[in-house]
Parts: sequence; C-alpha cells; structure tokens
Amino acid sequence: MTAQIIDGKALAEELRQSFKARVEALAAKGHRPGLVVILVGADPASEVYVRNKVNGCLAIGMHSEKITYEATVDQETVLNKIAELNADPNIHGILVQLPLPKHFDEEKVLEAIAAEKDVDGFHAENVGALAQGNPRFIPCTPYGVMKMFEKGGVDLNGQEAVVIGRSNIVGKPMALLLINAGATVTVCNSRTRDLKFHTRRADILVAAIGKPKFVTADMVKPGAVVIDVGINRLPDGKLCGDVDFEGCKETAGQITPVPGGVGPMTITMLLANTIEAAERKAGL
Repeated sequence: MTAQIIDGKALAEELRQSFKARVEALAAKGHRPGLVVILVGADPASEVYVRNKVNGCLAIGMHSEKITYEATVDQETVLNKIAELNADPNIHGILVQLPLPKHFDEEKVLEAIAAEKDVDGFHAENVGALAQGNPRFIPCTPYGVMKMFEKGGVDLNGQEAVVIGRSNIVGKPMALLLINAGATVTVCNSRTRDLKFHTRRADILVAAIGKPKFVTADMVKPGAVVIDVGINRLPDGKLCGDVDFEGCKETAGQITPVPGGVGPMTITMLLANTIEAAERKAGL
C-alpha cells in the first residue's frame, strides 16, 4: 500500500486565499496587518527564507518590510530597532531571522520583541502559554503540522506520537501541541537508546533532526502518519527531508513530501499569526 501524500503546498495556498478576506476586513478598519523581518548578515538560505516571508505577506495584501544589517553590527543597534518597532502601532509582527552571528545573545534578542508581536512564538511568555495549553502564538512550523493533521483527518487523541528532535523551534513545541491534543508523546534525541524501538510503535512520527533520509522504512510502523520537517540539500543539489520518502511511503499510511510538504506551511502560519496579532490589536 502506498501512503496518502499530505500536500502542504496545496493546503498552504488554500489557507492563504482564505486569509485575504481577513486582511481586507482589517485594512478597511485601518488595521492593515504589518510584519517586519530583521536579517543580520548575508546567509544565502536566510535571505531566501526572508524574501519568501516578505513576498507571502505582500501577496495577500499585508504590509511587510525587511530590515537588513551587516553581520558585524552590534547587538545594541538591533535591540534599539526592535524597541522602535515595538512602539509602532502599524507593525503587528516582528521576526528576527535565526541564526544570528556568534557575538549576539540570541535569547536576549528574542525576549526584546514584545510578546504581543512575537509572531514566531519564541518569547518566554508565549512558550509558557503554549505549555499551559492556552497558546497565543504557536511556533510556525509545528502550527503548520497541526493544520496538516487537521486536513488529513488525523485524530490525535490517544495516539502514540514520537518526535525526533528537541529544538525550541520545532521539537519541543511540536511535543506540547501533540500533548494538548491528547496524544501520548515521546521526544527522542541524539542520545536516545534504541531509537527504532520508539519509532516503530509510533502512530504519529515527526522527524525534525536535520539529517538527510535518516528515517528509513524499517523504522516506521505500518500505517503510521509520517511528518518530515527536515530540509537538506544533497551533494547533487537536490532537496530531501529527514525521511527516506521513497522507502517510507510504501509503509506509512500518510506522509509529507520534501519539498512541498511542511515547508510551505511554515510561512503560511507566520502570516496567520501576524493576522491574528492585528485582529487582537483591533479588538476583533
């Protein structure tokens, strides 16, 4: 049996179309949603991500701008800009593209963003709200994955879920969302003993480790829902995920491809968070 493909690209487009009406309604009341993305340095991958975020906003009628600094900029300059944006009533979302240069205190920069404008969901207040089961802003990639479960008709209640990876950006918030949805969750990492033991019993398997084709068919429970968060570039220039897609699609019940799976959903949910921030500010 070949797995059903969860098409993130199609779902992202469907959601973005639905966002347009919300943006128009806000703009009509003088609250056009506004997102600012701060990029420090000239990392090629980060530049692509930032461009896609800005273009995604503009395509649905939102206001968006990019602020770029040299990699050598001092942290205080960036913190001052964040303070200025925090005070700007026309800006509803502020995002600092990670990673930052080594001389930056990443945590300090993220905490400088006003919690109500933290559309990445990385501020300690927002992380705490998510942990309590009352999220205000959900980190964009796990948020996108939850929407994919919804689209695929996946009932998470009572399911065995395994997350490979414990990052603050994906692994931890993903685990919290699954817990909040009623799943029994195991979080695995590089020190996990007998990883296959855990993955083979997973009804829901989320891979977010950054190792190309790491999850193979023998690690997957027949009929499982496999979510591939990874995006890796192979020596031949082709993109692949953390899951061996060709092998695993013959075992899984549902699976996400790379590209065209989780990736398009991440930016889409950033747009959703920014619109939600604007709606809250407008009292809607």
